[in-house]
Amino acid sequence: MDLLLIRHAEPVRMESAEGPVDPPLHERGWEQAGRLAQWLAVEPLDALVVSPLARARQTALPLAEAVGLTPVVEDGVAEWDRESREYIPVEELKAAQDDRWRAMLDGSDFAEIDGEAFGARVRASMSQIIEANPGRRVAVFCHGGVINHYLCDVLGIAPRLFFEPRYTSISRVAASRQGTRTVISLNETAHLRGLPGF
Repeated sequence: MDLLLIRHAEPVRMESAEGPVDPPLHERGWEQAGRLAQWLAVEPLDALVVSPLARARQTALPLAEAVGLTPVVEDGVAEWDRESREYIPVEELKAAQDDRWRAMLDGSDFAEIDGEAFGARVRASMSQIIEANPGRRVAVFCHGGVINHYLCDVLGIAPRLFFEPRYTSISRVAASRQGTRTVISLNETAHLRGLPGF
């Protein structure tokens, strides 16, 4: 089967002292999601799977409408920071050379979470999606950390932020019935040409 791992589109910045935040898409994010839908609408897709977080669910909406599929929510592909009280787009942190960006790069930002448990959750969810869809093409709308962890597992490298998935980027994995997993592409963004930053 073919697995398309799609990072959500750009969300708004959100901070709260009261509890976890779940930011919706920024206006630019809706444009990115629309471009993605136009790009993928010509591919045969059999199923859409989404993280329960708003930015992933909203990113899938234009494609769901274009191809007539109802997204299925999969809790296991939610991001590692789903309980955070802030969401600051990583691009903002990177541009400002914020200490939180450097912490993500060196791995210290993940010190508060159980990386092994997160990785195990992601692997289990991806395995379940693959097993439930033999011979099909499935788009999974998720997050940068989820994509990094799963592709690290497929490639057999240490689980950390080894690349920066762009908004609505597509990374493809071929999954055989015999258990072989092969990375076909990484970080496809041709559908975003002409948009600011791309």
